[in-house]
Amino acid sequence: MLIREATTEDWPAVWPFFRQIVAAGETFTYPTDLGRDEARDWWLLGAPDRTVVAVDEDGAVLGTAKMNRNHMGNGSHIASASYMVDPAHAGQGVGRALAEYTVEWARAAGYRAMQFNAVVETNAAAVHLYRSLGFEVVGTLREGFRHPKLGYVGLHIMYLML
Repeated sequence: MLIREATTEDWPAVWPFFRQIVAAGETFTYPTDLGRDEARDWWLLGAPDRTVVAVDEDGAVLGTAKMNRNHMGNGSHIASASYMVDPAHAGQGVGRALAEYTVEWARAAGYRAMQFNAVVETNAAAVHLYRSLGFEVVGTLREGFRHPKLGYVGLHIMYLML
């Protein structure tokens, strides 16, 4: 697997699984009816932020991550990231590779920490992955997320000192 800078030419490969994940409404706080162009503008970030794709040896997109500062001004020393893995490639280490990549990017860029603002507590795979990388839950907004199957569940704020 190769992780490389995403381009607008990657969007047609990212959009189908992006749409599927967002429309399911189980893991992201994005509007479930988010349109293709608006989604592209939200996901494909320009410098100094960054968006990458994980591709296989044939160049097929397996997943994607976006990295950015979490806040502006005096909080701009804290990074954040978001990840989407094509469900057809779930459980193959794509998410871990992307998460490790973003942590290293944040370190290299001089960020002091990473913070995830809204990790759905029922997204057990993501919570487990982030904890395995050293993130800790520093707070949970009870009933902060309306899960389409489970009702109101918590949103974790997860944090990693770099």
